[in-house]
Amino acid sequence: MSTVKKEGVLVVADNRQARRDFFILDKIEAGLELKGSEVKSVREGQVNLKEGYVLEDRGEMFLKGVHIKPYEYASQSLNPDRTRKLLLHKKEIRRWSMETQQKGLTMVPLRVYFKNGRAKLEIGLAKGKKRFDKRETIKQRESNIEIDRATKGRQKR
Repeated sequence: MSTVKKEGVLVVADNRQARRDFFILDKIEAGLELKGSEVKSVREGQVNLKEGYVLEDRGEMFLKGVHIKPYEYASQSLNPDRTRKLLLHKKEIRRWSMETQQKGLTMVPLRVYFKNGRAKLEIGLAKGKKRFDKRETIKQRESNIEIDRATKGRQKR
């Protein structure tokens, strides 16, 4: 995916599949700990968030299942699927891990972006959708498109 700049934030990857498969209840911004040439790969948009998820382990949050393509011109290459540490406050980590344990929710990566030159990850606290929920979402989206088309036609006259 190519990079898109919105509101002073350079968005490099977006996980649209997560928005389709989950109800996003809450969002949080976390710093992303990258090593060496991974930063250049992320800037080029060489990130795949589809299979990614976030885990809490011993008071720290980790990003797993995210593929960052190795930078083409780097002398050393890291494992593209390695586990990456997320930078959050302890209070935030405790709150989110409690909610996932008690309510059976999941933490999914929603998008990767650069803010003030630093790599950030937007994490969503999510609840899985059932098949009928997905159908309902599609129907709602289609009805919104029809309404937009109808109102757009009226505005032109």
